[in-house]
Amino acid sequence: MTYNLNSKKVKDAADSWLKQRGVTIQDIAELTFFLQKDYYPSLTMEDAIISVESVVQKREVQNAILTGIQLDILAEEGKLLSPLQEMIENDEGLYGCDEVLALSIVNVYGSIGFTNFGYIDKLKPGILKMLNDKHGKHKHTFLDDIVGAIAAAASSRIAHRKQAEKEEQQQEG
Repeated sequence: MTYNLNSKKVKDAADSWLKQRGVTIQDIAELTFFLQKDYYPSLTMEDAIISVESVVQKREVQNAILTGIQLDILAEEGKLLSPLQEMIENDEGLYGCDEVLALSIVNVYGSIGFTNFGYIDKLKPGILKMLNDKHGKHKHTFLDDIVGAIAAAASSRIAHRKQAEKEEQQQEG
């Protein structure tokens, strides 16, 4: 039998796995709003939610979510081979594959996402602080970066749309 990709199954799994790990669209939208509110005073939380939802609709984002969460779970269960097990379990500083996976999300809406991602990854506001906490039973080596990247991509999407709106208004006026 030939492999047939089921897009709904992938989307549903990505949504479900985020929820199981304690992450909601609202949490990510709050990060997006945090990143963009100073640039666009008329920005609403609804705008941020719509932008986040648009980002998580993309297959490559869903793939990153599923891959990263699976690796985090395997690390929690001690099912990775050494030394990868210890590197992911401890979110080792020189292990950068978690950021590299997240950068695949950041790229979805252009290079502006890089600065947003770097900024939010350093500050760790909102849900990122909880995801980065190393004292709980969950290991979020990948998920904290994935969530930050989704917020950064959603922020980039907003910036691109606001620029397009501005140019449209200038043409009309």
